[in-house]
Amino acid sequence: MQEISPSTLADDGASAAHLRPRGSNQTGMRQFNERVVLQAIRLNGSMPKADLARLTALSTQTVSLIINRLYEDGLVIKLAPLRGKIGQPSVPIALNPDGAFSIGVKIGRRSLDVLLLDFIGTVRMRFSLSYRVPDPDEVFAAIARQVKLMQAALEPAQRGRINGIGVAAPLSLDRWQGLMKLAPDQAARWNRLDIARRIEVDTGLPVQFAKDTAAACVAELVAGRGRSIKSFLYLFVDTFIGGGLVIDSTLHAGLHGNAGAIGSLPVGVAAPGGEAPAQLLSTASLLGLEQACEQAGIDPMAAYDERATQAPWAVHSAAWTEQAGAAIAMAVTSATCLLDLEGVIIDGSCTRALLEQLMAAVARSLDHYNWEGVERPQVLAGMIGSDARALGGALLPLYASFAPDRDVFLKLDA
Repeated sequence: MQEISPSTLADDGASAAHLRPRGSNQTGMRQFNERVVLQAIRLNGSMPKADLARLTALSTQTVSLIINRLYEDGLVIKLAPLRGKIGQPSVPIALNPDGAFSIGVKIGRRSLDVLLLDFIGTVRMRFSLSYRVPDPDEVFAAIARQVKLMQAALEPAQRGRINGIGVAAPLSLDRWQGLMKLAPDQAARWNRLDIARRIEVDTGLPVQFAKDTAAACVAELVAGRGRSIKSFLYLFVDTFIGGGLVIDSTLHAGLHGNAGAIGSLPVGVAAPGGEAPAQLLSTASLLGLEQACEQAGIDPMAAYDERATQAPWAVHSAAWTEQAGAAIAMAVTSATCLLDLEGVIIDGSCTRALLEQLMAAVARSLDHYNWEGVERPQVLAGMIGSDARALGGALLPLYASFAPDRDVFLKLDA
């Protein structure tokens, strides 16, 4: 997945109204035009056929034919007529929540999440499993089991509407095994695995794969602040910090899929003959808070729940946020000078309370930098939270099946 624009599951009509999906009245464009109409409804909410025609630049007759087909296919529904205006009552057309489903899977270094998403982006079911290290047998067994449970929870007719599974995971679960205390044999097993293929075999459903932080960025791009901010650096604070880069409403993966991989940014200056400076990953990841808690003899997994801001963990969290905030501020400053960013969005698998502390620490550290010659970006908290990676994964099958052609992305009007 090299580029993804904010063309799916953004239901904020106020901000999405600036997006203008355009169709074509030429023959041979049936599927594309159907996707354009679905996109217009998704971005702007329910509306009558006449409004859809104006929005998409399709003829009223073409839109009427498309709506009839989509209605027969169960992808849209007709709402109660709007009365009180001159002429015949108009009938708003809306997406059918049961029109399609997808499953999002996040395989993390500390936890597994599985979500069942419907056609309008509502999470119907969820499952989470925490662990100290990810064991392949345990992880894949849990995924297969949960997929079967989610299928069983749907009506028979709905099961055939599952478009597939989107998996979000680190590109290399076996990396940094020393920091993770991952046994060499476990690391080697992850290294040999084709995650997508294994899940396809276990579930019988088609699977798409994305790097975990890229998937989280997709979720923010299409269902969060990306609806109103065109260019931003995205940071996701997890066991290891990572990120994504969005330029002109497009997620850029880069040559090797590592664009926005801020975890590898140095937080110091290399000196000849000295050791390489530490990376952002080593100073701004939740693993650091885990280690501080473990050394204090308290549960390190509190870094991921509400206990992080309560005694006796609060003092360690406060120290970690100051250190992490200073390191993130350095990365934000460097990235802004290079990319001239409109904003920076920070989210994570921690609680909102801990994220607020971290955001405050970042802001304080940014005050100490010289911004002469560049514009200081706005730094905002993400809107999705810990679900971002699994949600981003779940968006992939829906995007592939129902968004307009990937080569004709929806762009913001100039």
